[in-house]
Amino acid sequence: MKTILKRSSLAIAVAGTCLATGLAQASSHREAPFITEIPKVDGTDFYMFRSYESGRADFVTLIANYLPLQDAYGGPNYFDLDDDAIYEIHVDNDGDAVEDLTFRFQLEDSLNDIQLPVGPDGDQRMVSVPLKNIGDASDAGNVQLRQTYSVDVISGDRRTGAVQAATNVNTGTETFDKPLDNIGAKSFGDYASYAGQHVFDIAIPGCGTNGRVFVGQRQEAFAVNLGEIFDLVNTNPLGARDGEGPGDLADKNVTSFALEVPTECLTGTAMNSNGQPVIGAWTTASVRQARIINPAPSTESRGATVEGGAYTQVSRLGMPLVNEVVIGLKDKDRFNASEPKDDGQFATYVTHPTLPELLEVLFPVTAPNNFPRNDLVTAFLTGVPGVNMPVGVTASEMLRLTPAIAPTPLDSQNDLGVLAGDNAGFPNGRRPYDDTVDIALRVAMGVLADPADAPDGSLEYTDGVQLAADPASLPADYESFPYLATPIAGSPNE
Repeated sequence: MKTILKRSSLAIAVAGTCLATGLAQASSHREAPFITEIPKVDGTDFYMFRSYESGRADFVTLIANYLPLQDAYGGPNYFDLDDDAIYEIHVDNDGDAVEDLTFRFQLEDSLNDIQLPVGPDGDQRMVSVPLKNIGDASDAGNVQLRQTYSVDVISGDRRTGAVQAATNVNTGTETFDKPLDNIGAKSFGDYASYAGQHVFDIAIPGCGTNGRVFVGQRQEAFAVNLGEIFDLVNTNPLGARDGEGPGDLADKNVTSFALEVPTECLTGTAMNSNGQPVIGAWTTASVRQARIINPAPSTESRGATVEGGAYTQVSRLGMPLVNEVVIGLKDKDRFNASEPKDDGQFATYVTHPTLPELLEVLFPVTAPNNFPRNDLVTAFLTGVPGVNMPVGVTASEMLRLTPAIAPTPLDSQNDLGVLAGDNAGFPNGRRPYDDTVDIALRVAMGVLADPADAPDGSLEYTDGVQLAADPASLPADYESFPYLATPIAGSPNE
């Protein structure tokens, strides 16, 4: 395996990227002290890949997941997003670590106070019900609180650039409906069909071809035993790849912002040394600077808080789990508030990564020893020369994709991505099926390093969890937009 891997410059770069990020490229849940206080704007995963749904190869799909660790039964409010926040996907298409395009999502609550007559004649009163719905939730008339959203496209700086509203091709309006979460079978006769009705064609300003958009709850796709990993890697790192069950997140949902955009509408002047376009992207969430708690919240006046001031970034995600296991605890909130153009301030965490040293302490293995890791700076912060590294790139942390590489159909994908010769996978973007934890563990211990520097690098490390051993066994949802499975129902009763 090692000989095969060394034939690919992209595979070699995986080593640098994953080692630099430790257990990175996996997922990001509750990764910094402050974000634990505001989970609605906590980014968990970011995916970017050339669409592999049949007939959609000329599109790029971007998926930003938020609000982690959703228990499907979490009623009565379930998991609405923050209507006082903005959720954004940024695209750098000239390689300078500054956004050139931003897709900004903003939610709006819609309250329909449903009341029922209660009491005998002469003392009957109309009383508001406590549940989110009182019948078939696919009928808006039975729903008390639902959310809609808008999508703005910003050219240039995210705060000062030119803003144009994307429109719903089906209605001609600037509003899109977000489906309710999957409350259960009594509230939804067929949730999959209901959610499918919320995939919309979207007219993107400046783009001659329509894209698609979906914002709503999906099943968590990240396969990992989080508890074991963060309990000092309390697992068998040399066991079977699926030897430790379905993973701690197998029964969780997330909320996804999924956007499919024609490739030609995303690419710019950034080119690799072969003259192929390169796209860099990351996702953020921002809230207002000021928040005042309302001592007397009321739907007739103001809600529980009054928000004001400029929008301030509190969540950032490009290559996932960077903040969880790479950035030092004292800098985690700073990283979430930072922008790629300023990533030089975190360089030491890349040139001298701590995870291999921790694994050396925890297990009878030897960490790679070739400091400072200047090679990792190139791989981690610039992209791979000749593949997804723009000529003249500014070093910065984000996902990078060369869409000229043909997509791999789902049933032919390898979850080890480039390590297994599937160059349409990580780190050339990232797909839901990519098992980035196993990739990271193997690379972190030096599978691609010189054996003199990594004597234990050839071992096949794993966390014991896979999304699926065979991609053909995945639900059909993974074959088409929005590429994540129907969320788990809150009630198991049919």
